[in-house]
Amino acid sequence: LGWIRRKRADILARGRPGSHAFVTGEHHQVEGMPYRLDVIERAGPSVVTLRDNRTLELRVRPGSDRAAREAVLLGWYRERLRELIPPLLSKWEPIMGVQTAEWRIKRMTTRWGTCNIVARRIWLNLELAKASPECLEYVVVHELVHLLERHHNARFTGYMDRFLPNWRQRRDDLNRGPLPNVSGVD
Repeated sequence: LGWIRRKRADILARGRPGSHAFVTGEHHQVEGMPYRLDVIERAGPSVVTLRDNRTLELRVRPGSDRAAREAVLLGWYRERLRELIPPLLSKWEPIMGVQTAEWRIKRMTTRWGTCNIVARRIWLNLELAKASPECLEYVVVHELVHLLERHHNARFTGYMDRFLPNWRQRRDDLNRGPLPNVSGVD
């Protein structure tokens, strides 16, 4: 009973996906740090800017609704990941002796990442743009390890221990962070 109460409190504390209204004053995560959202309505193209390490400025057209604001911010998160992921792959693929054929980003509700070992393709959750760089790196390494070992077995764990000795801490940080209720990597 105590375990159930703790889990329920943890889930409530983390918030639910889609709980943001995308209005000024809300806090949104960017690379593991909270930023206060400042919505500015103006004519012209929508733009997202990080200001002074505290503010996430979202410039949108006047009268834009919640869905439009969310779409702009999600597009910006996607672009952030497109910048952050290639250096991680360039670093880890030669160290691990693996090569991905491709990688992609998508919104996932139950996984941080997945790996298709036949196609040598990894998918990474769009929500990882909100996680710390260390947590993003953990998921990338985890998915690359699947190119060496398909299953989560002792061999897989051995590779993780070898390549990223503190992977368990990073995994725990990721799974208890203030992100939607994503449960793990595959």
